[in-house]
Amino acid sequence: MQQGPLLVTHLLRYAERFHRAARITTQRRDGSTAALAYPELAARTARLAHALAARGIARGERLATLAWNDHRHLELYYGVAGIGAVCHTVNPRLFPDQIAFILNDAGDTHLFLDPMFLPILCAIGDRVPAALKTLVLLEPPAETVPATLAARFEVLDYEALIAGHAETFDWPEFEENTAAFLCYSSGTTGDPKGVLYSHRSCVLHAYGANQPDSFGLRSVDTVMPVVPMFHVNAWGIPFVALLAGASLVLPGPRLDGASLFRLMEETGVTLSAGVPTIWLGLLNHLRETGSRFAKPPRLLIGGSACPLPIIETLERDYGACVDHAWGMTETSPIGLYNTPKREQAGWSAADRLRLKRKQGRPVAGVQLRIVDAEGREVAMDGVAFGEILVRGPWVAAAYFGHDDDPAFTADGWFRTGDVATMDESGYVEIVDRAKDVIKSGGEWISSIALENIAIGHPKLREAAVIGARHPKWDERPVLVAVAAEGTTPTKAEILEWFDGKVAKWWRPDDVIFVDELPHTATGKLLKTELRKRYRDHLSP
Repeated sequence: MQQGPLLVTHLLRYAERFHRAARITTQRRDGSTAALAYPELAARTARLAHALAARGIARGERLATLAWNDHRHLELYYGVAGIGAVCHTVNPRLFPDQIAFILNDAGDTHLFLDPMFLPILCAIGDRVPAALKTLVLLEPPAETVPATLAARFEVLDYEALIAGHAETFDWPEFEENTAAFLCYSSGTTGDPKGVLYSHRSCVLHAYGANQPDSFGLRSVDTVMPVVPMFHVNAWGIPFVALLAGASLVLPGPRLDGASLFRLMEETGVTLSAGVPTIWLGLLNHLRETGSRFAKPPRLLIGGSACPLPIIETLERDYGACVDHAWGMTETSPIGLYNTPKREQAGWSAADRLRLKRKQGRPVAGVQLRIVDAEGREVAMDGVAFGEILVRGPWVAAAYFGHDDDPAFTADGWFRTGDVATMDESGYVEIVDRAKDVIKSGGEWISSIALENIAIGHPKLREAAVIGARHPKWDERPVLVAVAAEGTTPTKAEILEWFDGKVAKWWRPDDVIFVDELPHTATGKLLKTELRKRYRDHLSP
């Protein structure tokens, strides 16, 4: 058979030639939109590639981005990787110290950024790496660039940088295992860790993620990644969309429920992807305004387990189809996707809904095991649980610059730290993170299961469960909750809500009401902070 490398620029060239009518719609900060066709995207990306080549960017050189989901960020994806350099997406929601660490660890030489992130650089001060000498502003700044930054960096305008260059580029062919993208974990248990994706892994992930039982995008679809392009490459959607020839909608920084609903209706979005908090915001907007979808979309939920009441309401009351998925930075990220199989055809609506709370079945190409503390695979009975181990062509083999991390086994498996069950049909349900599971009297209690029950109470807006030290049982669950607007729930009624839904010994020992819960940079509950605050809540 013929041989040839798998490169992300092949996806760009394919979309440019065979899907000329598809559109990339960007929502600007003021809510207005701009649209490009794939040939226009390819032309602008070629101009960027010429500009980078003229600056002497070398193979393997890391170029960072601090940017929202828009067409310029998409041009950087393909233009930087296309010349053999590495597109390093930086999460602006991380703490300044973490951003400084990431820039130094990656050794970036250029930073392409939205001007609204200039204060981040000011906060970092002189902790940026010496190699980073150039800032490229993706839009004209509303105010003059601070003098401290202007004195420290070469500051360029993106449109001026690419202006005047040719709109075609002879994209080089190189080895498919060449590095293309660099993403860092959120660093909830230490310094963030880099995952270096290859061209091959990105292309194979796009093929795997777009199987009919996963994204299943076609050229007639319009997909809107609400998940940021600085978070695991927007779950691979910038590659899957071009592979399928689907239209893209990039929402920029306006991620509130009202803005997303308006954009979805105006552009005819058929699939959108985001974390549970995004869809909770959209659901609240629908409830408050009485709005309805003209054509209900598919909504992909990942990042953390979605409470079943949110899924049920979006499907029952608003006609949406909600799909659960699971993955990590280390898995590119799609590893599991939840769609029904033949054996569920005769199930009741209630049973099918309960199935949706699970994260899904392994995507073909991903090998997955669930093992106990001794490394033995647990039974596929939906009850026995253990840690998920994965491997595959788009799963990391090591962290960037660190070849000896214990998360990777000697025989090539990645230890995810997620504790889960698997049923006889292969559906996996995450029951906790290994560090979050509550060990009470030698037995395990799933904090996620308790959270899903709690959030179903009409008087709660958000909830988290942690293990607090206990003089007799080692740990006991404590519920930390945010009341729904206009309600004043009591501890007694919240605790009674658990009766009949879990074993009595699983019921939380106490409820703590707070104004808000801490979250990570990717929208997940920051349980390390909650444990720090309430670890001794039950101690004498």
